[in-house]
Amino acid sequence: MVVEIKVPSVGESVTEALLAEWFKKDSDWVAKDEPLFVIETDKVTLEVTAEAAGRLKIMVAAGETVAIGQVVASIEASAEVPEAKPPEPSPLKKAAPGAAPQAPGPSQEARQPEKAAPPKEAPTEPAAEPLVAMLAPSVRRLIREKGLDAKKIKGTGPGGRISKGDVLLYLEQAPAGLPEPICPPIPGASAEPPEAEAVVRKPMTPIRKRIAARLLQAKQNTAMLTTFNEIDMSRAMALRTQYKDAFKEKFGVGLGFMSFFVAACVAALKEIPEINAFIDNDEIIYHHYQHIGVAIGSERGLVVPVIRHAEKLNFAQIEKAILDYVVKIKENRLELADLEGGTFTVSNGGVYGSLLSTPILNTPQSGILGMHKIEKRPVVVDNEIVIRPMMYVALSYDHRIVDGREAVTCLKRIKEFVENPERILLEV
Repeated sequence: MVVEIKVPSVGESVTEALLAEWFKKDSDWVAKDEPLFVIETDKVTLEVTAEAAGRLKIMVAAGETVAIGQVVASIEASAEVPEAKPPEPSPLKKAAPGAAPQAPGPSQEARQPEKAAPPKEAPTEPAAEPLVAMLAPSVRRLIREKGLDAKKIKGTGPGGRISKGDVLLYLEQAPAGLPEPICPPIPGASAEPPEAEAVVRKPMTPIRKRIAARLLQAKQNTAMLTTFNEIDMSRAMALRTQYKDAFKEKFGVGLGFMSFFVAACVAALKEIPEINAFIDNDEIIYHHYQHIGVAIGSERGLVVPVIRHAEKLNFAQIEKAILDYVVKIKENRLELADLEGGTFTVSNGGVYGSLLSTPILNTPQSGILGMHKIEKRPVVVDNEIVIRPMMYVALSYDHRIVDGREAVTCLKRIKEFVENPERILLEV
């Protein structure tokens, strides 16, 4: 029985994809549910697995654009696993099976014909005239620029060749400054072609094209503005340190700072609904829920899966949702539905070491929060200079719908919630 392998549907709006990579070769035997290839659309990357066990026949090569539903391979179904070939015996075992090689005994040595020892050669001095053509390009260039006689430079390299250090030492020991050029140009020295600059040209992947288009769209079609603040992370860090072990033991997931910020954003967006709204032609669509997108970097580009109804989730549920998406991205199982419907986005550039940035809106959303790295800095607290772990935060917003007062107030509320995490639980 022959099983056809087709490009699966990943959403109603997607009609084609890029067959990015094959994990198997033509005629390989594959097991059921074993990953076969990866497809990329302008939004997601997805692994396709074998529907049956058997011999694989590839019909479309990697790098080709394929239509949804197109047959790209087939499997000749078979329930029998091919037998693995036993390792071939080493040449040593073939020559002497059953016995390990032994050193020759006295009787064996006696049968060996005696050979006259070769006469010892006296050590020779390095050649008086170095082999100019074998010198490194940098050495030839230096000799040419300084106009030196290569025959007068003692080489200490292999075979008496001159190194760059030999030339510099010769110049330092010259008794009366630099010697005048007294030898003809070194053969081939002036004919060295300049090194060609390496250039690699690769086509943009569908995801990268989509990212580029959306970023350009955000810059051209929104009145984007960014406001900044800084957050003292002392309380959040202390709370995390105090409860992270118990949190991990009870919920089976680590306690990160992203859950603090997602919860803080939910609380702030409830107070400033404009930042959680969209513009649709001449109307503003207000959302009475918070679907928070979390930007996650992957090998193939940045994706923003959405934590739905974050207002109903506790810290553990938020952390589990993020972890599930990270696993999905690594295993190429992210679905189009995971990326749709976000009303606000949080991006953490701090994991890459970013100190400050201006995040670009994830249209049609009207706001995005940029987190950055935590850095100890001197700050003034109660008229005293103290060292505190601080984080710069940035809120980019669409000025067509959000005024500066609302944006600054929203970011200030996020700061207050993170600096005093208990306020999130008490909702005050």
